[in-house]
Amino acid sequence: MKKVILGLAVIGSTFAFAQTTKSSSPVSFGVKAGMNVSSLSKDKDLDDQKSKIGFNAGVFANIPVASSFSVQPELLYSQYGSKAEYKLLGDKYSSSTNLDYLTVPVMFQYNALPNLYLEAGPEFGFMLSAKNKVKNETSGNSSTTDDFKDNLNTFNFGIGLGAGYYFTPNIGITARYVAGLTDIAKDRPNGSDAVKNNVFQVGLAYKF
Repeated sequence: MKKVILGLAVIGSTFAFAQTTKSSSPVSFGVKAGMNVSSLSKDKDLDDQKSKIGFNAGVFANIPVASSFSVQPELLYSQYGSKAEYKLLGDKYSSSTNLDYLTVPVMFQYNALPNLYLEAGPEFGFMLSAKNKVKNETSGNSSTTDDFKDNLNTFNFGIGLGAGYYFTPNIGITARYVAGLTDIAKDRPNGSDAVKNNVFQVGLAYKF
């Protein structure tokens, strides 16, 4: 709960900062949704991992703070994780680690062109669930584990870099890469490498 309050406090302080900064442009609100291509940083036990496809969706506020700069806090549901394929006793298996987060990115945007912006900023993530799904590709049978988020670090911190282009004043396309800085393991064994979330996102945004 303290971490959720931290994320909300970041949004609140962003609004407070915007209110004290002069800008001729009004604050705008919108919705966005898109595709995630996520992975977990590799250690020696994750050599066979592949990227996993998921999605993200949520709301944002764009707050101009100068003629070419704005701050955009967001609240998103975002699917992270990774996939792997392997063989066991002659059968082919696929497995996926599904990590669902409520994320709070706070992007600082620079309008390089009237319709094109570049962005960078922190992302705070709060894990909602963590499940593994295993499928026997030979027989078609599959199973999903119970939620094991209590065994993981439920707070995630990352840094995002991205860009966006608005075709009209209301409709735009967005792209962002978020590199995780937090180990997802709650109790990391000594001598083992940290495993972190990484995700590339592409999608559409609509401003009201």
